[in-house]
Amino acid sequence: MRIGDLAAVSGVTAKTLRFYEQAGLLPAPPRTTGGYRDYPPQTVQRLSFIRDAQGAGLSLAEIRSVLALRDAGASPCAHVTALVEAHLQDIDRRLAELRATRAVLRGLAERAAATDPADCTDAEVCRILTRVGSVVGERPH
Repeated sequence: MRIGDLAAVSGVTAKTLRFYEQAGLLPAPPRTTGGYRDYPPQTVQRLSFIRDAQGAGLSLAEIRSVLALRDAGASPCAHVTALVEAHLQDIDRRLAELRATRAVLRGLAERAAATDPADCTDAEVCRILTRVGSVVGERPH
């Protein structure tokens, strides 16, 4: 299947297909006598896997590592499980950081609501943000 046909069937642009080939996600396809790429039919399934893996948050390098295991004849299940667990841990860490930031911002919003701009001095840049660490829930930086 030529690159334009594969692009149409898979919903991926020809430029993306060439990029995936250069990035090692797609093996270099055989060429026709005219020099055109001639992708095998199973490439559609591989592209579907790549898109699904990206949708799950895997990086192209992680996807390449899964594909390399499969291409070598090994089952990538244990590797994928480890990747998924690592991503879950990262998301949990980021959620905790976001909750802490949200608490700080809520404190700042309360401070902003109670701040009268007429009480600000020229020496202060912004009373709302001064001593942010003193807002409830904020950790010292």
